Amino acid sequence: MKNTFKDIALDFLKTLLISLIVVYVLTRLIVRPISVNGSSMYPTLKDKDFGIASVYKTFINDVKRGDIVIIYLESQEYIIKRVIGMPNETVACENGVVTINGEALDESYLDADYVATFDVFTEDFGPITLGSDEFFVMGDNRPNSKDSRYYGPFKYDDIKGVVDVMLWPFKVMD
Repeated sequence: MKNTFKDIALDFLKTLLISLIVVYVLTRLIVRPISVNGSSMYPTLKDKDFGIASVYKTFINDVKRGDIVIIYLESQEYIIKRVIGMPNETVACENGVVTINGEALDESYLDADYVATFDVFTEDFGPITLGSDEFFVMGDNRPNSKDSRYYGPFKYDDIKGVVDVMLWPFKVMD
């Protein structure tokens, strides 16, 4: 059987359309590629690191304290930050210690050697009481991060994914 140009072109268009639909569904409902832009998550994530975020976790309400998340801003850009405060909690920082409902937050994910290079790593703020659908996020590089201290709390719908794996350089996020 001889394939005509028309048959080859139609076959190509079908394959292209199916591929585009699969990519669209994957990136909207399952995973989303991410690229770090800036130093607000340094040293955990560095500028130009590349990874994958789980979109489906936002659909099943599986966002936890300590997760690194992608947040959509009204200015039509995305930021990557760490979840610090959960809905209905009160977040504050006094004398450089972040507290949740008056209890010191264990921030073992921060690089102690890096934190020690600053006189003041986390400036005092709050208390800020979160609503039933609000999260408080901060960058791991507190002196160089625009986060909930700048933008205010974020709604659950603003969270577009949970970072699971960094592909370059390779690192599984815990």
